[in-house]
Amino acid sequence: MKKLAIFASGTGTNAAKIIDHFKGSNLANIALIVCNKPGAGVLIIAEKNQIPTLLIEKNRFNSSSSYLTELAAFEIDFIVLAGFLWKMPDSIVHAYPKSIINIHPALLPKYGGKGMYGNKVHETVIAAGDAETGITIHYVNEQYDEGAIIFQATCAIEEGDDAATIATKVHALEHAHFARVVEGLLVLEK
Repeated sequence: MKKLAIFASGTGTNAAKIIDHFKGSNLANIALIVCNKPGAGVLIIAEKNQIPTLLIEKNRFNSSSSYLTELAAFEIDFIVLAGFLWKMPDSIVHAYPKSIINIHPALLPKYGGKGMYGNKVHETVIAAGDAETGITIHYVNEQYDEGAIIFQATCAIEEGDDAATIATKVHALEHAHFARVVEGLLVLEK
């Protein structure tokens, strides 16, 4: 059974969907929630599901040790970034080759990179006049949002849509697909 760590910075809705998806699974166990924000909603979700948490600090995270000892102590095999806003340090990327994935709220390679998250992405998509947007699930490498694309799903941008309505559509895609894509990747690794 694979041991997963979910890294999240916010409310944890994607983390909750992944946790629910793998409850009782023989394929994977959510072994750790890693968070960089005290009081984040994802920490409450972890507590409710009796999943250990690790609250991380930016300077140490970006150092050469990057919490690798803690990840090893939990025997983490696979890392899922579910709304985690910090760039993964090279030390973690190299320790987990092809075993870290991220979800991005746009169709990469467009609208990715540093600072492109949340409503900023949706506002940029609207400003560009795109007819559709969506989600991208991709492997994490040393650059923001440049790892190999694993999966994309789209939704239409309709007249009158604003960042909030697009966010709702994108969240629906995230919730519908993210856990299933994680499962598919873990099945392939078996």
